[in-house]
Amino acid sequence: MTKNNHISVTVKLFATLKKFGEAKSVVTLPEGSTVKSILEKCNIPKDEKTLIIMVNGRGRESDFVLENGDVVALFPPIGGG
Repeated sequence: MTKNNHISVTVKLFATLKKFGEAKSVVTLPEGSTVKSILEKCNIPKDEKTLIIMVNGRGRESDFVLENGDVVALFPPIGGG
């Protein structure tokens, strides 16, 4: 358990997602928060929520429960060929 039942998480936004906040920031969330909490806190609209989500370098889903000190990287879908 962390101080005041909150955790600090580093959030990195890449490419077009930078329009929703700083490229790198630290956010404070209640313990038990998920990646979805970050999406809501950053005001990322639902049509942008088809994202590549990495937590500490591993692919995760939006329901992944975060821990203090985690690093969350959010990427827009990548197209091309």
